[in-house]
Amino acid sequence: MSAFRTPRSHMDRLRDRIADGDMGRVADEALRVLDSSRGGWGGSWEQVLDRLRELQAERRRELLHALADRFAQAGADTEDRCRHLALCALVSEGLDDDPLAAERHRALDELARRQTFWYAARFDVLVRAEQAAGRPLPAPVVAVVRRAALDAYRADDLMTLSRQLTDPVLNVGEAWADQALSEATTADWQALLRHALTATASKPTAKWDKGARALLDTLGTEAVRERVLPWLALVGRPRTLPLERREWEPDVNSAYDPYNATALRGLAWLLSLLPPDPGTARALGALVETSLKKVAGLGPRNPKVANAGVIALARVDSEAALAELARLATRVTYKNTAKLLDTALEARATALGLSREEIEELAVPAYGLTEAGRATRRLGEATALLEIEGTRTVLTWRNAAGKPVKSVPAAVKRDHAEELKELKAAVKDIDKMLSAQSERLDRQFLARRIWPYAVWRERYLDHPLVGTLARRLLWTIDGTTAGYADGELRTLSDEPVREGAWVELWHPVGHAPAEIVAWRDWLERHGITQPFKQAHREVYLLTDAERATGTYSNRFAAHVLRQHQFHSLAAVRGWRNKLRLCVDDSAPPATRALPQWGLRAEYWIEGDGEEYGVDTTDSGSYLRLRTDQVRFYPIDAPENWASTYGGGYSMWLEPGQRRVEPLPLEDIPPLVLSEVLRDVDLFVGVASIGNDPTWQDGGPGGRFREYWTSYGFGELNQSAETRRLLLERLVPRLAIADRCTLEGRFLHVKGDRHTYKIHLGSGNILRTPNDQYLCIVPKSDPKAQGTGYLPFEGDRMLSVILSKAMLLAADTKITDPTILSQL
Repeated sequence: MSAFRTPRSHMDRLRDRIADGDMGRVADEALRVLDSSRGGWGGSWEQVLDRLRELQAERRRELLHALADRFAQAGADTEDRCRHLALCALVSEGLDDDPLAAERHRALDELARRQTFWYAARFDVLVRAEQAAGRPLPAPVVAVVRRAALDAYRADDLMTLSRQLTDPVLNVGEAWADQALSEATTADWQALLRHALTATASKPTAKWDKGARALLDTLGTEAVRERVLPWLALVGRPRTLPLERREWEPDVNSAYDPYNATALRGLAWLLSLLPPDPGTARALGALVETSLKKVAGLGPRNPKVANAGVIALARVDSEAALAELARLATRVTYKNTAKLLDTALEARATALGLSREEIEELAVPAYGLTEAGRATRRLGEATALLEIEGTRTVLTWRNAAGKPVKSVPAAVKRDHAEELKELKAAVKDIDKMLSAQSERLDRQFLARRIWPYAVWRERYLDHPLVGTLARRLLWTIDGTTAGYADGELRTLSDEPVREGAWVELWHPVGHAPAEIVAWRDWLERHGITQPFKQAHREVYLLTDAERATGTYSNRFAAHVLRQHQFHSLAAVRGWRNKLRLCVDDSAPPATRALPQWGLRAEYWIEGDGEEYGVDTTDSGSYLRLRTDQVRFYPIDAPENWASTYGGGYSMWLEPGQRRVEPLPLEDIPPLVLSEVLRDVDLFVGVASIGNDPTWQDGGPGGRFREYWTSYGFGELNQSAETRRLLLERLVPRLAIADRCTLEGRFLHVKGDRHTYKIHLGSGNILRTPNDQYLCIVPKSDPKAQGTGYLPFEGDRMLSVILSKAMLLAADTKITDPTILSQL
């Protein structure tokens, strides 16, 4: 690379070279100009370029060929070659010579495989050269120009070029857009897509709606629905034209094309103008969730598209749309979208004169269920039986004679295709709603809800869908605990409870241990599997250490957590958290607002590590966190803040504010203390690196080896203690009971090769002789076979431990080479 020179010095040298008449030396100096300016021809550099373009046509032709002869000097770097080609194109304007046409085609093809390009590559110049040569631009080239024009540092001429590229109407390379382009071939359909691309505001305007309605009148609302919904079903599929991901870029192939994303927003708004339909609500809900899925290095795929889906659902006045809003409100954790959902539900509640909690309860549809968890549907001579089993829906079939058949009858597929499609969609809807309602109910312990008995029976116990969950939980009716069994609410002694005034969700805090154990026995006797831990729920009572510290708990301090897993789990449990970046920044602790109690809980955390790329992701967020205290404050107290690098928290005070001291733990209601500490225990139990069986070496530099060992084989936390108590009852019933014993922190399993010890907290394994570590990485969704009855759902670690026990009890049948190499 030549030494940097100013535009003026280059201009002087160019004048001398041009005066000499040697176009080869002029070409050499022009390339030095290119090198110094890095292709940025703005400001004074433009005067240098103008001097070259002022040359007579024949001299410019000589200069062009001299530059073409030196193209090899550009090397292999795509952007360097593009700059060289751009210089040739700028010099040759108006000439009929094009000696580097083939090289320009290759460069365009290479850059079109990228998400965007740096402006200094002057890709736009190459595109204009193609246009000047009368050649149509390939669709991927059009796509990359459009994407580059949306970058924050775009240039005006790039924007102008992008607006001129109107064909194809969408960017190719995404499954949904490719399908839309193949089907929207008429002028009216093209107009619809072009109108969708104008959805650049935060919400649709009256003018935008007017244009959309005119297009709907022309095309027909049913025709639009039938065509657009299948497009949306393809959103989020792998790219049909994969892009090259450069080292510093996020996972561009999992992200949305930003140009097409605007069209998705418009299509969502457009659907809200159609007559209400369950399929439309379903598609919009799916679009919201797909758009919020995380992409490496980027975060949510496209929150603006998700927000457009919420806005569209809020504009649809139907039971199905309200149900989707309520379901999404239990699942969405992205702050801005969650706020939109809250606003939409609050607005609907206000319009109906209801509370936010009531609108969420009333929003759950029956989905055609005629009794709790069951429905039949006649399709010709066949009968479909839909039944909810736990948190999943099972669809079975009977023939005309009433006998069960293994698959969908051929006549149903042939004569009732649309009804079958809708039935299968309903099964998926029910499964999604069941999961959402289970999570909502699990968060009701701190909601301080009390229902009138009749209202509770209608919305919970007798509701066709929610009833399948409510009937597996315990409730307090006028001070008496009851569960549902054999068709009625019953007390601990199985006496029926047929009336009452007020109902609350039962929680073990405040109940005697003997009563709690008795209710566990009751559930087992009646074969009831609860949708989440309730009778077996961990209770966190104040310890002597916490009485000594007074205002904070160190019970869950000094742990090392995977940051992104913690962040996601905290959001699901209703905590607000900010990802820690390895930058000079500060952040509040993870917090959970408890408005019904006038309290705010804080969990103090800090980023771990200093080495960029080892302790961080490519985008700079910490991979791991270190944990500290749990504290409580009045809900309106100023927040504490600390550097993301670590260090002490201090209260950030606005003018006029005074410092507020943390509240004594003894003053925190026992239910609140228990549930908050249970959340934090869950964060540690799920996100701790001590749970990862592959971290035996202690991670980067081995610096976590001591923590991994102490956590992975150390004392049990409260949730692991609950697991141990449950295993005491389960193990004798296992098919491998004669090979299993519980001793302290471990489940001992006798195999034919070795005896194994499975830690009840981490699931890590030691084997004989000498307690050698055995690494078995569980599957993402382990399903232990032969475990029989379980009293609750949702304890993944319990499933991991049981599945490992089953595997190791038959260790001579193991075929996995990774495991065998350790035996």
